Amino acid sequence: MTVRAFFRVATVDAAASPYNSIQLKVFYPAQLTGSDQEQDMGIVPADSQQSPFKVVIFFNGINCGPELYQWLAVKLAKRGLVVITFSWVAENLPGMVALTPGVAINMLTPAMYGKGPTASALPTLLKELDSLQSEGVLAGLLDLNGVVLGGHSAGGRVAIESADSRFFPSVVAAFAYGAHTAAITQLGYAAGTILSLPDTLPVLLIGGTRDGVIANSSHRYGVTWEEATTPVKRTFQEAIVGGRNDSYLLLLEGANHFSIADSFDFTTGTPFLDFPATQPEEQLRNLMAEAIGVFIDAHVRYEATSLESLSQLVSDNPLIALFDRK
Repeated sequence: MTVRAFFRVATVDAAASPYNSIQLKVFYPAQLTGSDQEQDMGIVPADSQQSPFKVVIFFNGINCGPELYQWLAVKLAKRGLVVITFSWVAENLPGMVALTPGVAINMLTPAMYGKGPTASALPTLLKELDSLQSEGVLAGLLDLNGVVLGGHSAGGRVAIESADSRFFPSVVAAFAYGAHTAAITQLGYAAGTILSLPDTLPVLLIGGTRDGVIANSSHRYGVTWEEATTPVKRTFQEAIVGGRNDSYLLLLEGANHFSIADSFDFTTGTPFLDFPATQPEEQLRNLMAEAIGVFIDAHVRYEATSLESLSQLVSDNPLIALFDRK
């Protein structure tokens, strides 16, 4: 299958210049035709036979460029999905300019948490989907009622916190790697607090047993985590009530915080906090991509055999430290 991508620029109405511009990269399944437009401009039509396309919006970690997740975007597009990554340089905190997934800090406070989304980029990105549906190579080919939110680290957190049909009726599922909902004590929470998730849609939480960034950031939450995966496990156990059998926890043996990033940029972010991965990173990424793809197949595309495929994927796999479902 051919995967192609194109770029868009969107304006965040709620942000002030110069921090009100988001650059998007849109990956899609394509069909080469040999037309003059392809030859002269590199514009390749979408493979309309696979439409309408479900859409994955992926939120990067802080100071992690979207190109680090292109490998995942390509793998998901090969499964017949449209995937959007984006780049947004913003000032989330006074004097702190960073490449951000868009975190609405005010919505993380005790007074506001749960009353609205924490993903501040999401309204703009969903609005841009409407534009993509009306013009260009994806016009008329998107399933605007089949949007999946995914992300890494802080981006994963805002994805799972904002996956609520009360806020965004078009969002139908969410997944995250290296993310949890432990509450920052500086915002006024008691030490060790795990904040609840909307718990109305299918969710897949993925973590790594060698996540040094999570392990070495526990002071923000007023505790010392027993294991690198403790807040991820507690998020699954305490933030999700479950009962529908569509919420999952997948812990990968030997994966670290940046195992999802390829190739990682060591000049920004907090890679110095991480532990070395102890398993082949390409194998870990392949497993992540397959788990995410099968999760979407099962709970967004409603493919009958996908749950069986998920069971086979996790059965007797040495790269899986823990798998749970509720």
